[in-house]
Amino acid sequence: MSESNVHTERTTEKDPSDWVTGDEPATGAQKSYLGTLAREAGEEVPEDITKADASRKIDELQEETGRGQ
Repeated sequence: MSESNVHTERTTEKDPSDWVTGDEPATGAQKSYLGTLAREAGEEVPEDITKADASRKIDELQEETGRGQ
């Protein structure tokens, strides 16, 4: 992938706090992956986490567990 494509991909990603549906409950896929990451990191995740908060927590735990990009 060229540098310009990498740059474009990064700038087109929307911040979870700007998501229209960010306040909705996390999706099943988010909860499942978040549960896996949380177990690996020895953390607990609230059941009522929102889509936006789940996305941020996934990013945080990916970094912590070494599963990040």
